[in-house]
Amino acid sequence: MFSGLMSWLRSSKVPTHMAFHNMTLASLPLLAIDLELTSLDAKQAEITSIGWVGGKNFSIDLSTCRYEVIHTNAVLGQSPVIHGLTSDLLEKGQPLNEVINTLYPLLKHHVLVFHNATLDLAALNKAIMQCGLPSVSVTFIDTLQLAVYQLKKQHQVLPNNSATLTVCRQRLGLPVAPEHNALDDALATLQLLLAQYTQFGMTSSSKLGEMKHTHAVGRKTLG
Repeated sequence: MFSGLMSWLRSSKVPTHMAFHNMTLASLPLLAIDLELTSLDAKQAEITSIGWVGGKNFSIDLSTCRYEVIHTNAVLGQSPVIHGLTSDLLEKGQPLNEVINTLYPLLKHHVLVFHNATLDLAALNKAIMQCGLPSVSVTFIDTLQLAVYQLKKQHQVLPNNSATLTVCRQRLGLPVAPEHNALDDALATLQLLLAQYTQFGMTSSSKLGEMKHTHAVGRKTLG
């Protein structure tokens, strides 16, 4: 199945950034990605795990779920306390280049979904460069920025922790989700985006470009 998907990706036409903007939300191929890192400083951070899941037509395709622990000898700091990924687990993890080479073909064929795109894109950029892959332009949606856009309508100064993934989900009535696992967080982020569509009054026929004013939709070249 996975080899068939790779063949389709190689032969299919890659949508441009503007093509994505003109697609309806129902037809938009989404890929939520979450990275667990050793630090919140992207320049210093090493990836300890990656999770991703795809979706389309206002639904989530659980068959696309992928979770990988990454082999690293980096200084972990508080990472084991937060994420539960200890040195012995990371020692048994997959090589970064193998996982990034698996994820890489998916990046340009989907609109990527993050909660805090700035941090995750910086870490992905570093990883793609480390793996020696060609640069790739990606289109993304940041659910954190969508939440901030809405919160700024109500608050001149945002309350502390008001835009965390957990609090954003609670505010929209989504159920409590497990935290600090890359795949769980990717799933929770994609669920949040679908709820935010409704919050913004978007329908299946709405276009991605209609969200441009939120500054949550962007383009970035990685690598």
